[in-house]
Amino acid sequence: MKTLSLLGFLPRSSLRPLFTRCSNVRTTQSRPATTHFGNEQVDEAEKEKRVHHVFANVANKYDMMNDAMSLGIHRLWKDYYVGGLPLGPNSKVIDVAGGTGDIAFRLQKRISAGGKVTVVDINQNMLDVGQERAKNDPQVSYQSSLSCFIVKLIMKAFIQGGIFQVDTSKLEWVCANAEQLPFEENSFDAYTISFGIRNCTHVDQVVREAFRVLKPGGLLAVLEFSAINPLLRPLYDAYSFNVIPVMGQVLAGDYDSYKYLVESIRKFPNQEDFAAMIRFTGFDMVRYENLTFGICAIHRGTKPYKTH
Repeated sequence: MKTLSLLGFLPRSSLRPLFTRCSNVRTTQSRPATTHFGNEQVDEAEKEKRVHHVFANVANKYDMMNDAMSLGIHRLWKDYYVGGLPLGPNSKVIDVAGGTGDIAFRLQKRISAGGKVTVVDINQNMLDVGQERAKNDPQVSYQSSLSCFIVKLIMKAFIQGGIFQVDTSKLEWVCANAEQLPFEENSFDAYTISFGIRNCTHVDQVVREAFRVLKPGGLLAVLEFSAINPLLRPLYDAYSFNVIPVMGQVLAGDYDSYKYLVESIRKFPNQEDFAAMIRFTGFDMVRYENLTFGICAIHRGTKPYKTH
């Protein structure tokens, strides 16, 4: 049984100040607004610079580290996430914070030549990695960072047999901020963001932008780390804080960036609170689904045909 947060029962008018504080903390009018960067409290502008620095540093090793940290399970999460999207043959999808193309390549397999996937990332380094993968052959690069050699051979056989075919001609790559997207209202049938929204300075503003650019009836789908089952929390914390940063140092030469990524997970709203934020923005049919005991969750919401 889900444990409902008190947020689900409060009127929207009372939630506005709370959701403003979810992503930043206003001190006084004469001082800069502050927010969290991992476990630190920093100015908002400073967080944006630091997050940009983190992803510039990890871009080239990002997919390899995801494989190592999750033992490859993140690929199953992403396959399930994209596979559950109700996409049509001509769907227009925006994938935000999707620079390396991991979600975009999966999305492109789901839609026909009449559809289009727009990849948005604030970090050009991440986009460069994704565009390079698309240019060189996404079928091969999709499995190039897998840790297990045997799995690589199996994937290569599938690719050569035509099982994994990705047409990247309909991919568009845009460097932009998720809080201020350069697109007209009602432009997309679906909005995806995978393991990226927790790194944004104003999470509530990101959700509002998603609402704005979606067409009426369009789907918001967020895959993000979330609040794990309390019984597994001690083991999960021990692995996250003691193993992942060290793994980042060994495999990518970057301890601090991976320490931040672990800390950022703990600062993100839990499943019920994030669902309440999405609902408050105006989405209907808001629901979430836990994956792997709540290590991550998929939140979904639909933009109503009539907005108030």
